[in-house]
Amino acid sequence: MKAVRINEFGGREVLKIEQIERPVPAKDEILIQVFASGINPVDCVVRNGGNDVLRPYLQLPLTLGWDASGIVEKIGENVTNFKKGDEVYGVPNFPGNGSYAEFVAAKANQFALKPKSITFNEASAVPLTAIVAANSIFELGKLQSGQRVFIQGASGSVGSFAVQFAKAKGAYVIGSGSTKNQEFLRQLGADEIIDYKTQHFEELLHDIDVVFEASTVRDNNERLKSVSVLKNGGIFISANVDFPFNDAVKEALEKKNVKGLFLAAQTNHLTWLNQFTEWIDEGKVKVTIGKVYALEQVAEAHKESETGHRRGKLILEVKKEK
Repeated sequence: MKAVRINEFGGREVLKIEQIERPVPAKDEILIQVFASGINPVDCVVRNGGNDVLRPYLQLPLTLGWDASGIVEKIGENVTNFKKGDEVYGVPNFPGNGSYAEFVAAKANQFALKPKSITFNEASAVPLTAIVAANSIFELGKLQSGQRVFIQGASGSVGSFAVQFAKAKGAYVIGSGSTKNQEFLRQLGADEIIDYKTQHFEELLHDIDVVFEASTVRDNNERLKSVSVLKNGGIFISANVDFPFNDAVKEALEKKNVKGLFLAAQTNHLTWLNQFTEWIDEGKVKVTIGKVYALEQVAEAHKESETGHRRGKLILEVKKEK
């Protein structure tokens, strides 16, 4: 089968399409014929050798990609919730057995039936970023109906899901984004929108229950502002695990009696994927994809990903849908 492999860490030139053996699913795994794979910023981070958090887990050679949609080709002997021919989406085993490939074997409990109302390309845009969003605001943030959540980077891949999930749960959602993304955030359902280019959120917000740093901006001075808008006992969550709190942020958290948490790991994949399927098929959550690339265009796709200036998920289309 064809797969995008890296045999060394580095720039886009290390991305190689190779012929490798089709994986064999373990007892608790399924083998998926991949139709599409989402492209995430972490793919480029891994390609470059990872960060302090990821580096200990990386072993060459490896196949990139941690979002997959496709059709079940084979099931492990202990798998009971899928059958051959099921249309599924989910998160491959991390790291190494990635979805930039024609087939991927992965834990069955990290996949769910694909929403019927969307394509394979759209489905591949969901798993990783959506699970990050849900784990952050619900598992860590304990967000409840009626609470107020401020989502920074609300128009990004993670943030746009967080906005929609929070609304689906009945929260009051405030999102920050650039001037050009204001209407997009309204379409996602944000109750209030802050233009970070022209407005100072720390002057406009107060008594927020949960702040979610979904933005890729790594700035502890901005975090101090975020802490200031939380209510006493509130929760600040960051998806930027590679950028720790400095002493000033730690002191501010303690003084304000708020929790500061990092999303260290994604959990409850199957539970959340089933919930996403329900929300998507009910029309409560929309999937936004950007450009679609063929597997052979993977270097071009990574180049676009590294600019960081886009709306919607970039997709590698491995097999065209009929």
